[in-house]
Amino acid sequence: LKVRIVKDSRPIILYLAFFFSDMIHLLPSILSILIIAQYVLGSFANGFIALVNCIDWVKKHKISCADRILTALAFSRICLLWIIIFNWYGTVLHPAIYSSEVKTIVHIAWVASNHFSLWLATSLSILYLLKIANFSCLLFLHLKWRAERVVIMILWGTSVFLVFHLAVVGTDEKMKMNVYKGNITWESKLRDITHLSNGIIFVLVHFIPFTTSLTAVLLLIFSMWKHLKKMQVSGKGSQDPSTEVHIRAMQTVISFLLLFVIYFFAQIISFWNFSIMQNNSVPLLCQVFGILYPSSHSFILIWGNKKLRQAFLSLLRQLRCWLKERR
Repeated sequence: LKVRIVKDSRPIILYLAFFFSDMIHLLPSILSILIIAQYVLGSFANGFIALVNCIDWVKKHKISCADRILTALAFSRICLLWIIIFNWYGTVLHPAIYSSEVKTIVHIAWVASNHFSLWLATSLSILYLLKIANFSCLLFLHLKWRAERVVIMILWGTSVFLVFHLAVVGTDEKMKMNVYKGNITWESKLRDITHLSNGIIFVLVHFIPFTTSLTAVLLLIFSMWKHLKKMQVSGKGSQDPSTEVHIRAMQTVISFLLLFVIYFFAQIISFWNFSIMQNNSVPLLCQVFGILYPSSHSFILIWGNKKLRQAFLSLLRQLRCWLKERR
């Protein structure tokens, strides 16, 4: 009986082995399709945000601070998506064009677009906090009255990080391309120090906006809790415009934080894999998770903004009517 069970199980084991072998061979193609699909969806969402806000700006001859940040964020994420898809094209479809010089240019372009994408989203979180939250602290009230100026100062101030990051990245990439000259030990030590500095700055550049946005969402939660407590004491219901605004702002910021964490770890794993493992499937998988941040969060921004949500629903209705007419 035992012999029969072993003999009968062999075809199943062979079938599973062939199945997993085929899946491993198909994995790069599946991941590439996911990257392209997310690129198309992300480009549409960010292009939609930019187009709606620009049309509204032309009609009204003015634009709010939140809409300016959203528009700039949409353009920065379109650039980031282009860089991610070019990196995928160069590493998967056409490695011949991906020389050291091209890699350096792509890396520098990614640093710039990634910086603006992160800090514009963080500035949006800060603006939501200053506009929506209610605290009696004098410092908070002072910042609240000058919310737009505070956001602009933060964006200008963080440009120092960008310049420093670009300088370190440029030096690191240049040292990678240079042939060792003179004292090899000294060259090797200098290269390791530069590479380590690049890694530390990479972590700081992502850690600072993350902690800033996390602080903003925690303060928004605390503000909503105080507001709900006040409403209960006064005998009013919890469903009021202020509560709804708090919830929408928190949904936007929390979704940004969750997608940002996925994006950050995808970049870390991709860097570690590139330096050590050199496995082709892992960078592709990291790109799939990394591209979720600039593409998916844009749809959340559309749904959390009343003007963008109405324009998007109107577009869907027109598309449905057009499809019915075509049939």
